Amino acid sequence: MNRVFVTGMGVVSPVGIGIEAFQNSLREGKNGIARLTSFDASKHSVKIAAEVKDFDPTFAITKKDVRRHDRYSQFSMATAKMAVQQAAIDPAKIDPDSVGVIVATGIGGIHSYETEFEVLTRSGPGRVSPFLVPMMICNIASGYIAMEYGFRGPNYAVVSACASGLHAIGEAFLKLATGMLDIVVCGGTESAITSLTVAGFAQMKALSTRNDEPERASRPFDRDRDGFVMGEGSAVFVLETEESMKRRGVDPMAEIAGYGASADAYHLTAPHPQGLGAKSAMLQAIKFSKTPIQDVDYVNAHGTSTPIGDPAEVNAMKETFGTHSGKIVVNSTKSMIGHLLGAAGSVGLAATILQMRGGFVHPTLNLENPGEGCDLDFVPLKAREQKIKCGIVNSFGFGGQNASILVKSV
Repeated sequence: MNRVFVTGMGVVSPVGIGIEAFQNSLREGKNGIARLTSFDASKHSVKIAAEVKDFDPTFAITKKDVRRHDRYSQFSMATAKMAVQQAAIDPAKIDPDSVGVIVATGIGGIHSYETEFEVLTRSGPGRVSPFLVPMMICNIASGYIAMEYGFRGPNYAVVSACASGLHAIGEAFLKLATGMLDIVVCGGTESAITSLTVAGFAQMKALSTRNDEPERASRPFDRDRDGFVMGEGSAVFVLETEESMKRRGVDPMAEIAGYGASADAYHLTAPHPQGLGAKSAMLQAIKFSKTPIQDVDYVNAHGTSTPIGDPAEVNAMKETFGTHSGKIVVNSTKSMIGHLLGAAGSVGLAATILQMRGGFVHPTLNLENPGEGCDLDFVPLKAREQKIKCGIVNSFGFGGQNASILVKSV
C-alpha cells in the first residue's frame, strides 16, 4: 500500500478565505455566525447562519463564467485553485490520466434551483436558463475542476449528506493507497443557505433558534444546545502518493493514514444513540492505519450542537478509545463556522491540519456548561497551545452515513 500525503489545500469559510486567514481565525476563536443577510428571513423561525462574506469568484473563474456556476461550485473552483497552486502542480508536466478529481456536496446547486423555479412560475418554461441543469447537479464541481486543468482520471461526486466531503477524501485516499492514481484533487463544497433549505431544516427542528444571540447559537456539547447553525464554504486538497510527491519535489503538509466508513442502519435523521456507526468508522480508520489507539491525541468532532447527536458521538469516542479517551483533546470547528453540511468534514480536516502545523488547538466556543455525559476535554472557550501528532476527523450524515479519517503530522 502506498503512503498518501496532503501537498496542497484551499479553504473558503465563514471566518476566512485562504488557509492563512482560516488558521488565524481558528487560533483566535473567531465566530462567523450572525443574522442572515443573503435573503429576507423575516418570516422564518430561524434568522441566523454562518455566511461566507467578501467572496470574489473571479479569483478562480472569469467574470463571464460566474453566471454559469452555482455558488457551491464557485467555492470549489476557488479552493481547488488554491490547493493546486500550493501543491505546485503544472498540468503540462504530469500524466493527466493519473490525476483524479472527487469533490463532494450534500445538496448541490440549490441556489440555481430556487432561482430558476421562480422564473418558471413567474415567466414560463421558455425563460428558464439553459444552464440550470449543469448548475444544479452535484457532480459538476468535480467536472469543472477537471476541465480547468485537463485532469482525465476518475471524476465524480460523493453524496452522503453531511458526510460527503470526508467520504470524498476517503475515496481519494483509497485510490492512491492502492496505486490506481498518483494524485487526486478532493474535498467538499456547499452553499445551501437559502430560504427553502433554512425553512426545511427549521421545520425538522434541527436548527438553533437563538436568533437574538447568533454568536452564542452553536454550542456543541453544552447543556443549553438547541440545534445546529447552517454554514457554507469549501475545502479542497491535493492528495498524492509518496512516490509522486518525491518525484515532483514538493513538501507534505500532513499524511492521510487511515479511512473508515459505516452506516448506522438506524434512523432517517437521528444517529444511533450509542454511536455504533461512528465507533465503527473510527475503529476502521485506526485499524487501516495500523496506529496504536494510544497514539491518537486529537479528535475533530462532528459536534453539531444537537441534543441527540453530541452525546451519541461522545459515547462513540468513549467506546472507541476506552480509558485513553480522557487523554484525547476534542473540539468542534462548527462552534465557530456552523455546519457546512457536505463540506463539513473537509473543512474539519483543513482545521485539523492547520492546528497540527500551528501547534495549537482551537476552542469549542460557547461550551459553558457541559451537557450530561459530555465530559471529555473539549477545549472550552479558549484556544490552547498544544502539539497534535495524530488526529481523527469525524463526519456523520442524515441517512446514518459515517466517515472518519486518520491524519498524522509530518
